[in-house]
Amino acid sequence: MAKTPKSSPPKSAKAKANRAKRRHLLSLQRSTVRKEKAERAERHAEIRQEPRAGRPRARRASRR
Repeated sequence: MAKTPKSSPPKSAKAKANRAKRRHLLSLQRSTVRKEKAERAERHAEIRQEPRAGRPRARRASRR
């Protein structure tokens, strides 16, 4: 037999505050990670734009 839908109990102020704090901290963490990734990508791009000194590599470096 199908269950009848029941409304959830009212959310307490403490629960709301904790949830808001958690969401805020997670968003801060996400934005920080996004900034770090952008900086890292930028650094790597800078490195690759420079031409290699000396003879170019004849073969690819080993993947191991």
